Amino acid sequence: MKKIFLIVAISLSVIACKTEKKTNKSLKKYSITQMMDNESVAGGSFSPDNSKLLVTSNRSGIYNMYTVSTADGTFEPITKSDSSSVFATSYFPKDNRMLFRMDNNGDEIYHIFMRDLDGSIKDLTPNKGTRASFYGWSKDENSFFFASNRRDERFMDVYEMDVETLKSKMIYENKEGYNVAAISNNKNLLALSKTVNTNDSDLFLFDRTAKKATKINATLSKNSAEDFSLDDNDFYYTTDADGEFASLMKYNISTGKSEKVLQKDWDISGSYFTNSGKYRITYINEDAKNVIEIFDVATGKNIELPKIDGKSITSVGVSKDEKMMRFYAGDSNSPSNLYVYNLVTKEQKKLTDVLNKEIDPSHLVNAKVIRYPSFDGVTIPAIYYLPHQASKEHQVPALVWVHGGPGGQSRQGFSSKIQYLVNHGYAVLAVNNRGSSGYGKTFFTMDDKNHGEKDLQDCIEGKNWLAKQPEIDGDKIGIIGGSYGGYMTMAALTYAPEEFSVGVNIFGVTNWMRTLKSIPSWWESFREALYKEIGNPHTADSIRLKKISPLFHTNKVTKPLMVLQGAKDPRVLQVESDEIVAGVKKNGVPVEYVLFEDEGHGFVKKENQIESNKRILQFLDKYLKKEEPLEKDEL
Repeated sequence: MKKIFLIVAISLSVIACKTEKKTNKSLKKYSITQMMDNESVAGGSFSPDNSKLLVTSNRSGIYNMYTVSTADGTFEPITKSDSSSVFATSYFPKDNRMLFRMDNNGDEIYHIFMRDLDGSIKDLTPNKGTRASFYGWSKDENSFFFASNRRDERFMDVYEMDVETLKSKMIYENKEGYNVAAISNNKNLLALSKTVNTNDSDLFLFDRTAKKATKINATLSKNSAEDFSLDDNDFYYTTDADGEFASLMKYNISTGKSEKVLQKDWDISGSYFTNSGKYRITYINEDAKNVIEIFDVATGKNIELPKIDGKSITSVGVSKDEKMMRFYAGDSNSPSNLYVYNLVTKEQKKLTDVLNKEIDPSHLVNAKVIRYPSFDGVTIPAIYYLPHQASKEHQVPALVWVHGGPGGQSRQGFSSKIQYLVNHGYAVLAVNNRGSSGYGKTFFTMDDKNHGEKDLQDCIEGKNWLAKQPEIDGDKIGIIGGSYGGYMTMAALTYAPEEFSVGVNIFGVTNWMRTLKSIPSWWESFREALYKEIGNPHTADSIRLKKISPLFHTNKVTKPLMVLQGAKDPRVLQVESDEIVAGVKKNGVPVEYVLFEDEGHGFVKKENQIESNKRILQFLDKYLKKEEPLEKDEL
């Protein structure tokens, strides 16, 4: 396992005070409208002639699909939805038709749509109440693969759709609850994974001709399909079978032998070949940050990636002819911009400038990775945002930020909502408590059937670390989180009611028995894994699940609470938030509840993002900072 070291945060804070004090007088506080006017752009499928990229952007206030000129960065809107978000998928390989996906205001029942050459839109997977996912283009470019649960709502079968007739046929009937992870170039082999627990899965190659599945892994481990070689002789996958972190392996299909291709000190989180196999692109999750390597197969060396003002390249995509690359570059204090790079001439162009021009980049905060010891000596990684205005003489309140999951990870990317809070004088410590991904399989499994207990103690120790920092007002530390992080917020207020001054619960689980019984049908293949990690509500585990469910202990809550929820959420039902609010109100404790009728598990509409974060700041100013609320135009 990679050696973990402790950063001396006090010295970092002192340095920050010395270098940033001079900017305090000129530091501007930005409204949430200004901060959310940072545009979010994602994706980037090249058109057949490389003249355009197909992307998703929220510049209209709702995610819509746009084309971007690779020559000058001109955006052209393709869809104009004013309700459900539209997410671009891909250009067709041989023409300018486009695929995109859309659900109904966050219900996660995604369908695949086509935008035809005449501008008309067609739902290619129209079965009501069923879900579809794009799985990629066939090598001959005459069809594409997709998964759908139209046969059985529990399982995703695999279909192939002809690009001319738009008729589909089933190529794999998934009766066993597998996850189809990759399809060979000759269409004969399917890589199947079978979830064992939330870390481990078995990996198989299914031969469609022989109708036989061959198991790839020999031991219980985390295994993930990545890609097939161009000639289909080899299958690439990642596994943590021989260590704490996932390595890249190559399995020879004829001999059945595996060999290690690439090993790092961190998880290799993905690897694939470009269209003709010229490059192998690999992602490494290095201390909560993407590191990307592009390996030139012919030379056996990694190519040198473009340098962008010290920013990190966060994702890449290569054109079909392997001459052009699009990439995003950003950092914790800079939202990611889209660039295009000519792999032959080395010419690069910046296509977007997503930071709101009203915001001075120097007013944003660069996050630092810190580590602290928990109650039992386990080292906990975290990402620390310290306001420019914070000093020993001017202490600021702070928040422990808890990610979703339970096996998620707070990462070193840009967050408008965190920068907004930091800009308004709140330090934020984004904790990667035990059970978080990215720090080895031992760390990942440390919270199994310990939820709301040891992982909560990690968050409390994060609060204690904050309280020791000279720039932090140790009497004004709250906790905030979404999804599982919302659960942790409620666990903190119920099981450690005197530790945090306030809590902000964003669509958090409050009744584990109900949540585990109401898992969406399409999660069937993952259901047993969740039961193994958290508990089975249909067995004696229900006793412990009730014990760790905050809903049944609301009488213990003594600190102000804010709850935010989407009515369309299929994962954490609205009733979870309705009942926790009603229960805490009985204590005479201040409770604020914000419900969005047109959102699901995550708020994606800009107007709702603005409203939710504005309300959070008002709540924190009133109950944590204990100042008079800002005027409307200051929020």
